[in-house]
Amino acid sequence: MQKLREVLEQSFRIDFLHAVLSGPREKDGVTKVKVRPILKQGVLFFQFEAYKNNQVFHENYEANQAVGVVLEQMQRFRQMQLETKGFRYTVLVSKKGKVTIQKKKQCGCVKDVELSHNRSKQYILPEGGCVPFLQDLGVMTPEGKIVHAKFDKFRQINRFLEFIEDVLPVFPKDREVTILDFGCGKSYLTFAMYYYLHELKKYDVRIIGLDLKTDVIRHCNALSEKYGYAKLKFLEGNIADYTGVEEVDMVVTLHACDTATDFALDKAIGWNAKVILSVPCCQHELNGQIQNEILEPVLRYGLIKERIAALVTDAMRAEYLESCGYEAQILEFIDMEHTPKNILIRAVKIYRFVRCWGNCWRKEERRR
Repeated sequence: MQKLREVLEQSFRIDFLHAVLSGPREKDGVTKVKVRPILKQGVLFFQFEAYKNNQVFHENYEANQAVGVVLEQMQRFRQMQLETKGFRYTVLVSKKGKVTIQKKKQCGCVKDVELSHNRSKQYILPEGGCVPFLQDLGVMTPEGKIVHAKFDKFRQINRFLEFIEDVLPVFPKDREVTILDFGCGKSYLTFAMYYYLHELKKYDVRIIGLDLKTDVIRHCNALSEKYGYAKLKFLEGNIADYTGVEEVDMVVTLHACDTATDFALDKAIGWNAKVILSVPCCQHELNGQIQNEILEPVLRYGLIKERIAALVTDAMRAEYLESCGYEAQILEFIDMEHTPKNILIRAVKIYRFVRCWGNCWRKEERRR
């Protein structure tokens, strides 16, 4: 094992890529071990990922400890594949403990390994880039790093943009696209929509954010002017009374409380919106009316009744949208671990009703 120790000591450095220990000698033990480098607070560690009984166990070791762990583990495995930026090694261990090491030089360009402790996801708005509105809203630092306390908000923004990415074929490229965002609040997602559609996807887009808070509207308009977003405006007002447009392409309503969501959906249908994105909140209307003899033992618990009422309310909203010519989906917005109010209703217009001979009505498929 001395030769193997020398290889490991030379390899467990910053240019280490990965290693896989396989071919277990025991059927009931660890079946495979993967090793990768990670940086924790600027210190290089090596993460061991052990697979056993459909479970995965992780341990992190510094270089000198990692060498010892691999030497110990190789008494239980028949082979190991190890790669650094310079070389590839194949290590074979016979039944009698004889170690054979094959060494080959790496060919071509070797991709750098991801050193973060938690592997980074590929976001629509990537980490490390300069996104001005994320910086001013406190989500991103001037260096492009995500503020730890705001990482959930960063994930939420990107998840929301994924929903929009799915419906891009619905939006016309030959004219202005109009979007209304009811109850925009601090407008994380409103700015994200404009940045994504106008700056990244090059759509001619006009977005109007609507909210009741005067100071919030003033702040958002100041930021929009600062970034030069000429077609991103914020207005003070409520959902039910807004009459500033006659037809829109998309209506967004996020966390509009109770029946405010229903007012927004009704407005969107009246404007013949091609896309509706709605995250309902605080569905109290049905909660006070729902009754069911069979479910009475369940509904007697207030929290359970509240959640059932919310789910039934959202299902009824989706069915209503279907009846108005939309293809409606109920989707998970963000993970359950962050908030129980994680349902998003996405509706896309697929047909419209037109009057025909005899004063009757028929469905006409909308061109997509």
